[in-house]
Amino acid sequence: MKAANVLITKNGVLKLADFGLARAFSAKNGHSNRYTNRVVTLWYRPPELLLGDRNYGPPVDLWGAGCIMAEMWTRQSPIMQGNTEQQQLILISQLCGSITTEVWPGVENLDLFNKMDLPKGQKRKVKDRLKPYLKDPYACDLLDKLLILDPSKRCDSDSALNHDFFWTDPMPCDLSKMLAQHTQSMFEYLAPPRRPGHMRHPHHQVPGGPTKPSSSMAESGYQDRVF
Repeated sequence: MKAANVLITKNGVLKLADFGLARAFSAKNGHSNRYTNRVVTLWYRPPELLLGDRNYGPPVDLWGAGCIMAEMWTRQSPIMQGNTEQQQLILISQLCGSITTEVWPGVENLDLFNKMDLPKGQKRKVKDRLKPYLKDPYACDLLDKLLILDPSKRCDSDSALNHDFFWTDPMPCDLSKMLAQHTQSMFEYLAPPRRPGHMRHPHHQVPGGPTKPSSSMAESGYQDRVF
């Protein structure tokens, strides 16, 4: 999950893209999965993957959803932009509090827990950081529940959809009417029109035009900051 893979049609239909590393998973009790933890763009990667967990499930995407929602509400770039997995864990700790066995029982069993330099004494600051951007306390509470360190305590999709944020005024509006005001795709500026018979390399940019960081730049930490 990342903002670039969340698409909305002109009729207000939301679609998720890029399932290149998607795999079927089992939720059976006692069944241990052995997936790769090298998934999810670094800035949206949850702490369990950064610490080497290979037996994960839907909570990894709920973390990504929280990051995306915070990014949209703050109207800024990704809220945690580390340039390495170590740096990403530091930014997560600075926002969500120190990763300890007290807040996350069993985290010490993850492969990289004792190999990473995890900040100590960090307090959880999700709500404090978001208050200047979010006037709705329900919105703040929802994000706080989506960005919980322990995946077993993280808000699941059913609980998120039933959160008070979605059931209090103002209620969700009809996106199709709002989007009908746009006459072209919001992504067209990334794909300049080609001259007839001319094949443009997909990474070429119009001189002087806007640029977009490549996925490799994002992974390597095109920017390094936390909102």
